Parts: sequence; C-alpha cells; structure tokens
Amino acid sequence: MGDIIFLGIDAGGTKTHALLVNGQGEVLGRGHSGNGNHQTAFQAARTHIEEACDAALAEAGVNKEQVTFAYFGLAGADREPDYAILRPMIASLGYERYAIACDTMIGMRAGTSRAYGAVIISGTGFNAAARNASGEELQYGGFGYLFGDGMGSGSDLAVHAFRTAIRSWEGREQPSVLQSTVPAKLGYLSVQAMYDDALDNGKRPPAELAKLVFEAAAAGDAPAIRILEEAGQEHANAVLALVRRLGMQKETFDVVLTGSVMMRGSSPHMVDAIQAAIAAGAPNASVVKLTVDPVIGAVMSAMDSAGHAIDGETDARLRGIILPQ
Repeated sequence: MGDIIFLGIDAGGTKTHALLVNGQGEVLGRGHSGNGNHQTAFQAARTHIEEACDAALAEAGVNKEQVTFAYFGLAGADREPDYAILRPMIASLGYERYAIACDTMIGMRAGTSRAYGAVIISGTGFNAAARNASGEELQYGGFGYLFGDGMGSGSDLAVHAFRTAIRSWEGREQPSVLQSTVPAKLGYLSVQAMYDDALDNGKRPPAELAKLVFEAAAAGDAPAIRILEEAGQEHANAVLALVRRLGMQKETFDVVLTGSVMMRGSSPHMVDAIQAAIAAGAPNASVVKLTVDPVIGAVMSAMDSAGHAIDGETDARLRGIILPQ
C-alpha cells in the first residue's frame, strides 16, 4: 500500500482505542483493548496498547513499517517521571516516527479544527491543558485539592452534594432538595442516619452523587446552582491561567469541554459559568463540547506532526467516524 498512513492511539484507564487512517481520513483499521495507563499496571498497559495497535494493523493488512506517523495519547502522561517510563515503553513497540502526549491533548485536538487550543476535562477527576500556535503546551490538574485543583470534578461534586445535604439539614445552608435526595440515593431514611454512618464507619460519598447536583440545579435549587457556578468558574480559572502563561489571551481558538461531568450534566449552569469567564479572559475564544471519540484527535495529531494538512473534507470525514465503545 503506497498511501500515507496515520495511527492514532487513545490509551485510557479502562480501555485503549487505536485507529488507522489514510491521508484522506478514510478508516483502514481499528483496534481495541484494555487499560493503557502505565500508572496502574505497566506491563498490562504496554500489552494492551500493543494489542490495540496490532489489531488495527491486522484489519488494514499493513505492518508498522508502513505507518507514516503514530501518535499516542496516554492517560497518566502527566510529569517528566511518567515520560521517563513511557518513552522507552512506546519506543519498544517499533514505530519509526511517533509522538507521545497526555490524553488531554488528543481530547483538545478532537474538539477543534485547529492544531492548538485548550481543553477542560471534568469526569471523576479534573484536568486542563492548552497548546499555543507555536506548539508550546502546559497542563494543570489531576492531583487533587492539595496540589492546586479546585472543585468541579465528579468526585468533588459528590462531596459537595453530601456536604450541602448536611448543612441544609443543620440550618447552616438554605433549604436544598439535596437534603432529601442524597440520603435517599444512598439508601438512608434520614440525614441523621447517613451522618452517623459516615462518621462511625468512615464512609465517603460515592461519585454518583454528582448527578444529584445537576438534577437539583435543573429544578432551580439555589445551593446546587451555586455549586455548579463556582465549579465552572474554577474550571475556567485553571484554563485561563494556562492561556495567560502561553500568551494566548488575544488569540482565536477553541476551549474544548469533555469528560462525563461536562457531557452528561442535566443543567447548563457549570458550562454557562465557564463561557462567561472565558469571554472575559480570552474574548476571541469559543467554548465547544467534544462530540467525537478522542482517538480522532490522536489521528489528527499524527497528521499534524507529520506536516500533513487536514482539509475540510478530510476533517469532516474523520469527525464522521463512529467507533465501538
């Protein structure tokens, strides 16, 4: 096969996707495997990444020597100690031309037609990242409150739901529907029973409580609305700090929103707060939600890295690819 070929990999904590396309964005092969995060299981991560890549190559009937460029978006590629582990691991897979990046960057690239921009990922955890037109990259987050992260991830929202239920019950917060929905969700007949069980047995709020905050806010619950607005402001604060450090304040780019909290929230309050803050801090930026699989961003990044221009037709073809989950 004489065509140029691009391989994109999205290696996450639960699954790894590989996608092989030609220069026109036509799918040649797909691969799927398990956990690709080296921080949880190094050997398993390498095996799963290789399995996904090999499956995509096998479906296309090509070998790795024919791949023009491979781009690996990797969960856990957060700091230099991670890259010290990942560089030899990915090099051992045998691709001649490749690049490694945190999976936040392929999420960003999947959501924009440009090779640069910013991204906010809010799922169980939180990350923000940005890349300027010169290719400089920075990212924040993923390490928790002690290391500078603010509220807004699913785990944080669950804590705030639990906390607000208790404060409302105690009279330290204005009345909130969370006072009834949180204990009911956890199987308690009262806040008192929930309160005592948590204190006596060290129980922590499960992430599924985050959904209750969105439901309460959608019904007009003032404490829930405030939680989501503050979370949105904090998300925007993180990405705007990156934008300032990269000198992007006056540039035109997209801020891509992704992650389960962003995508499944049933009220607009968090996203509205993000949009308002971004408009004030980077007036030429647009806030968009990710609508395609992040592995599409890995393929686009492979094309960018190889100097292959993505025209409108190719961009549309790539964004139309549907992958099994």
